Amino acid sequence: MIGPTDLPGLDEDVARRLIAAARSIAPCLDSLTGEPRLDAIAILRGVAKDLPAAGTGRMRSQSRNGTSVTWADYSSAFTADDRSALRALCGTVAAAGAPIGHFPVSTVASRIWPPEEYP
Repeated sequence: MIGPTDLPGLDEDVARRLIAAARSIAPCLDSLTGEPRLDAIAILRGVAKDLPAAGTGRMRSQSRNGTSVTWADYSSAFTADDRSALRALCGTVAAAGAPIGHFPVSTVASRIWPPEEYP
């Protein structure tokens, strides 16, 4: 299991939120072992390193008279490469017989496989 201690130098709450966001991208994150686990930690460390602190780069929009500020969420810290790398790591532990890939629910694929979420 990957935990906050695997992301040294990062506030524990921030590390937990980053790991939770990574789990939404790669649901198999906690089942990784060996080299795939170390690869996932390296990806998360890279994302954490580039994660801007609140008050700087995380601000997405600001209003003046309405006094409104919009902050970026943690999942937006993951680049497309980070996301695809994490998903690829999940492919190394896919269950036998489970479909590999993401299928839209309302297409021909939903007639072949029940409309469920597959890891």
